[in-house]
Amino acid sequence: MVQQSKNKILLHACCGICSGYPIKLLQESGYEVVVYFCNPNLDTEEEFQKRLKAQQEVCKESDTRLITEEYNHDEFLDYIKGFETEPERGLRCDKCIELRLKHAGKKAKELGIELFTTSLVISPHKNFEKISNIGTNIAEELSINYLPKNFRKNDGFLKTNIISKRLGIYRQNYCGCEFAKPNL
Repeated sequence: MVQQSKNKILLHACCGICSGYPIKLLQESGYEVVVYFCNPNLDTEEEFQKRLKAQQEVCKESDTRLITEEYNHDEFLDYIKGFETEPERGLRCDKCIELRLKHAGKKAKELGIELFTTSLVISPHKNFEKISNIGTNIAEELSINYLPKNFRKNDGFLKTNIISKRLGIYRQNYCGCEFAKPNL
């Protein structure tokens, strides 16, 4: 009997911390996970590289393919133009999520992967329904599918933090853009 190949899914990863448990859960659910690191929102190249290194560690640990999009902060600034003064979790954040999920959907389609999702939803600081709606709308535009998986369920946020602490990876203290950066 021929064994069926696993279903592929593209997981947009915002950072190594947030992606650890989603990768594990998706793999345990029978998916072949391809991680897509696309984060033009990050305020500096240095921050991008720190988070990328953490993501590489998580992917190495989970034996997961990683695709990295080049850092292009100007694209983010152009995309959110006019929304710079919006409060955290406001319209600027919606635009930021939309930009990254558009990239993820297009990358999935380019790779022939019919399903994508994001690790963004594991954060208790993010709105699961809002992100799921953005992802679903993008998927419809691209004629692919978005998996609205709530990775926070069953202590997902705790589990992803345990994975990241065990790996000793970089732990950031802000979402990523200069507008969300705490005054240190």
